[in-house]
Amino acid sequence: MTKVCQITGKKTQIGGRYSNRTRATQFNPCGKVARKPNLQKKRIYVPEIDKHVIIKVSAAGMRNIAKNGAYATLKEAKLI
Repeated sequence: MTKVCQITGKKTQIGGRYSNRTRATQFNPCGKVARKPNLQKKRIYVPEIDKHVIIKVSAAGMRNIAKNGAYATLKEAKLI
């Protein structure tokens, strides 16, 4: 299964490793690096439906849940 946040949709990004200064002055082995999101597996209780929901969520997604509430956030993401 891919590393994707179920709330925010954040996923792995591919990028370079070297700063522009290093690129201008030294040998640059053109390597790419994968930057992965900070995903956690969480079990969240939703009192409106009286159920626990297990989701893979990033740290930013957990802040969204804390700010807007579990039911509203999960409903917007079409998880319930």
